Amino acid sequence: MIQQETLQFLTELAENNNKLWFDANRKRYDIARSNFEAFAEQALAKVAQFEDLGDLKLKEVMFRINRDVRFSADKSPYKVNFSAVIAKGGKKGNRAPYYFHLQPGESFLAGGIYQPMPEQLQALRQELDYNGERFLAIINETSFKAIYPQLEGEKLSRPPKGYEAENPMIEFLKFKSITVSHYYSDAEITSPDFIEKFVGHCKAMKPLLDFFNEFIAASE
Repeated sequence: MIQQETLQFLTELAENNNKLWFDANRKRYDIARSNFEAFAEQALAKVAQFEDLGDLKLKEVMFRINRDVRFSADKSPYKVNFSAVIAKGGKKGNRAPYYFHLQPGESFLAGGIYQPMPEQLQALRQELDYNGERFLAIINETSFKAIYPQLEGEKLSRPPKGYEAENPMIEFLKFKSITVSHYYSDAEITSPDFIEKFVGHCKAMKPLLDFFNEFIAASE
C-alpha cells in the first residue's frame, strides 16, 4: 500500500523544490520512490491479467522525478508527484494507456488519447464517425459513467475539416484529445484496499481504451 510518509515527502518537496533540500532528503526520496514502485509493480501485474501489456518492465512505465526545464519558465528542478503509465510499450508506446498520478490532494487515474499526432487524430475521428454507436454505448454504460462521468480534452470551436455540423457525432468529432479521469483523496490512496479499487477502475476504463487501441493497432 502507498504509505502516508510517501505523500508527506511529496508535500515537503513541493514546499522545498530545490537541489539542496533534495540532496539532504535523498534517503527519504529513495524510500518514497521504492514505495511507489512497489505499488506500480503490483498494479502492473494485476492489470496484465486482463490487458495485453507484452513484456512490459517496471522501468518502462515509471517517470523520472527530474523535470525538463529547458523550455519552461518554471525552473523548479523536480516534479512534485510520482507517476506511471500502464500500456503495451510503456512510456514509449503509442497505445491509449492507464496513467496514474500520485500527488497529495491531486492523485488521479486517467486514460485515453492525449494530444495525438495528426494521423492518429484523423483515425480517431474516422472511428468515431463509423462506430459512433459503440462509442456512445461505452461512455454511457452505467458503471463506466459512475466512475468517469464526462469526457475531457481540448475541443475545436467548429466542425473539423471533412465533417458536417449535422453529423450526429459532431461534438465528439471536435475533440483534439479524449481522456477520462477519476480523482482520489489522500485517505483513499493510503487505505489497504486501494490497489483493488484502482484495478477495478482500470477494468471499468478498459472498454474505452479497447475502442481506441483497436484502430491504433490496425494502423501499425
